[in-house]
Amino acid sequence: MLLYRISPPNWEGGGGRLGGMVVEVRTERLVLRGWRETDKPAYASLNGDPEVMRHFPATLTPQQSDEMVDRMAAAWQRNGFGLWAVERQDTGQFIGFTGLSVPGWSSVPMVEVGWRLAREHWGLGFAPEAARAALEFGFERVALPHDEIVSFTTSKNFKSQRVMQKLGMRHDATRDFDHPLLPHWHERHHVFYVIDRATWTADL
Repeated sequence: MLLYRISPPNWEGGGGRLGGMVVEVRTERLVLRGWRETDKPAYASLNGDPEVMRHFPATLTPQQSDEMVDRMAAAWQRNGFGLWAVERQDTGQFIGFTGLSVPGWSSVPMVEVGWRLAREHWGLGFAPEAARAALEFGFERVALPHDEIVSFTTSKNFKSQRVMQKLGMRHDATRDFDHPLLPHWHERHHVFYVIDRATWTADL
């Protein structure tokens, strides 16, 4: 049984939506929607939290964070899919992002599922709930280059790896890699997880 429904984006109200048409997805507790200018301060706060960014090279400045929001919004225009802003249904609070992206550093075409949530919303099952909806959207609505969706993180980021495992993704050690854009970073080694359409369908 689906835990979400796909509906047209809501263009009413304030907030200054960024980009164009974005498919809105509702899960049991969350809304996955297009980005708004009003999301930027909360997203900058999230990206400035050292604990949230523990397994990234550095925290982001507010300007870097704002530019990332603009890139995520633009990706929907370019690809027809992308990373959503995630909002709690019970409070209407923006809590982070989830969705699908195309890694720009890879020479091999792939679609990645990813997420990043503010620390106060950890431990509530929101990350796997949101990412599961992103996987379903990907397998049902996206022309995948290899009929699979991947995810990766540093070998020390066990929290993200647990989310991948909850999603039914498997670790493919043959595709683990050192991040090519970060050759001197101490956490450059990444583990690679994957789920294919057959596995996803069998788990429904």
